[in-house]
Amino acid sequence: MRIKYLIATALITSTMALSAQTPPPRPPGSTRTDLQRHDLAIPGWETIQARIDFAPGASFPAHRHPGEEIIYVLEGKLEYQLKGRPPVTLAAGDVLFVPAGAFHSARNVGTTRGSELATYVVEKGKPLVEFAPSAPEGP
Repeated sequence: MRIKYLIATALITSTMALSAQTPPPRPPGSTRTDLQRHDLAIPGWETIQARIDFAPGASFPAHRHPGEEIIYVLEGKLEYQLKGRPPVTLAAGDVLFVPAGAFHSARNVGTTRGSELATYVVEKGKPLVEFAPSAPEGP
């Protein structure tokens, strides 16, 4: 009986660990390309850089990260909504800082592809994206 309990516990633990590492599904019209990922000199922290592309009219629902996000808009017009703040529309060359744990969303308000370079400084081992409770988790 004890062996069955240990096996069941191991299976549940490994499933939970794998699901924590699996990225959530992306909504249609947006893609993310990871560019680099490195441990920082601060134990338990890492940096991740990714390119995020949005088709015209595409959006990404309210979500947050386990650390800061620094956004540099590469092309197009992207509107960002941080919880408790008015929306801001950014164009190529504009930047935005998203504080740790702040729920925010993004959408392409232009007529061409919109792209950003996202740099995350986050706690290692935590899911990069956590959707807001009322936000859909993609298709």
